[in-house]
Amino acid sequence: MERRTLFAGWLLPALLVLPQLAVTILFFLFPAYKAFAQSVTATDGFGLHVDFVGLANFMALLESGSYQATLLRTLVFCACVTGLAMASGLTLAIFADRGIKGQAIYRTLLIWPYAIAPAIASVIFVFLLQPEIGMLTRPLAALGIDWNYALNGGQAFALVIFIAAWKQVAYNFIFYLAGLQSIPKSLIEAASLDGARGWQRFRGIIWPLLAPTTFFLIIVNLVYAAFDTFALIFALTQGGPGTATETLVVKVYRDGVINLDLGGSAAQSVILMALIVGLTMVQFRFVGQRAAT
Repeated sequence: MERRTLFAGWLLPALLVLPQLAVTILFFLFPAYKAFAQSVTATDGFGLHVDFVGLANFMALLESGSYQATLLRTLVFCACVTGLAMASGLTLAIFADRGIKGQAIYRTLLIWPYAIAPAIASVIFVFLLQPEIGMLTRPLAALGIDWNYALNGGQAFALVIFIAAWKQVAYNFIFYLAGLQSIPKSLIEAASLDGARGWQRFRGIIWPLLAPTTFFLIIVNLVYAAFDTFALIFALTQGGPGTATETLVVKVYRDGVINLDLGGSAAQSVILMALIVGLTMVQFRFVGQRAAT
């Protein structure tokens, strides 16, 4: 029987909800309203003249070759980060799920990178791979690798993908490890008795049972790669060299704060908001269907 908390009046529930409601209004609803309002206007660099332009900002974005290139770059970035982070997290979780000596220390060390702030993660790799002072730059040069992510766009893009994935591996590791530990051991033992080897057990039993966790992590990793990597990219490359590492969130900042295109930047933020709402709705719909079944 479901237990429900009953209140004598409406005042106490209202007071309990008020802090969260205030945070939602102040940090989400009000900025969202301002973004919608600015996305249909054109403002000069000093903010002195504001003209209503309707959907002109959105049409200009859809017709812009630079925005289309940034969108494609963001899709590639999200796919690479999601795939690399999830594959690494699953591999580490499989090893951590085995009964090895010192597994508690092993699991704790694997979780630590998630606690590092994105900007700090970028600084760590600056000390490792900066073209002039990086600790690994000379060994790479000795191997014949001309490493300079400040000038080579391909190297810069690969580096931000690697750092973003490394930062997210711990999150995937936690969920995959929990999913592996929730699988009944009797199923694995029965499959072993039937002659199923390691890969056969993983493909036929473990992977299908991890499907809900995998779908949840796909959505979370896509949202992370698309929206939570601004500090990481900007601290390392500021979107450069050129636009090689400029994703949608970096372009919003560049156009709005640096280039002072407030209307175009607001239109980009509205599109980003629609994307994240869409991904969240897909996730909730899938989770709801799994809960109903």
